[in-house]
Amino acid sequence: MKTIAMIPARYAASRFPAKLMQNLAGKTVILRTYEATIATKLFSEVYVVTDSDIIYDEIISHGGKAIMSKKEHESGSDRIAEAVANVDCDIVVNVQGDEPFTERESLEKVLEVFKGDADKNIDLASLMVEIKDWEEINNPNTVKVIVDQNDFALYFSRSPIPFPRDKSVDSKYFKHKGIYAFRKQALLDFTVLPMQFLEATEKIECIRYLEYGKRIKMVETNVQGIEIDTPEDLERAKRLWK
Repeated sequence: MKTIAMIPARYAASRFPAKLMQNLAGKTVILRTYEATIATKLFSEVYVVTDSDIIYDEIISHGGKAIMSKKEHESGSDRIAEAVANVDCDIVVNVQGDEPFTERESLEKVLEVFKGDADKNIDLASLMVEIKDWEEINNPNTVKVIVDQNDFALYFSRSPIPFPRDKSVDSKYFKHKGIYAFRKQALLDFTVLPMQFLEATEKIECIRYLEYGKRIKMVETNVQGIEIDTPEDLERAKRLWK
């Protein structure tokens, strides 16, 4: 299978504008993410897909590969689907631009899903990591996921799921890490499916797949990492980098 990585990179992030161009130990966040993805050595090609001349120039000026997209996309998946339409590949991995700690082990686990799926029953795969800190569980910036007995996603939410109605039950909570691996056709299909109210309410793009009956295989990882959603996250990332 030919596997490529696409890094959607939007300049005007709502919670932290221009976060991808912030300095992280001498390099921008987006460049750190691009270089980390390259360093995994898992991909035939790695591209940053952006609506911003600033981000495009940042990647190109450092010898990387970038693609300009239209600005009016509802999600990162829509953005990379536009870019990948004419690219020869089997699997497309969506690596979030604010994930500078992207590493090989977790990505390998996601890609392994497709090697064992000869009948192509799995449309996409993604990562989850167990979380135990109640502040993080209750944080709406942390997307939580619940799965069935075969680790297929049942639902994603910014609220704590499951809700701990019975305190005697030993519930586990999992954070959804924003890395997806798609079959190319599943990604292209995504762009022609209109957004429904659950996705619009939660602002979580992978809910669209569930609303249309697609199957998302979740893979557990122990690697926490840091997604840079806020200025506080950036400060945590700087401390971790040191």
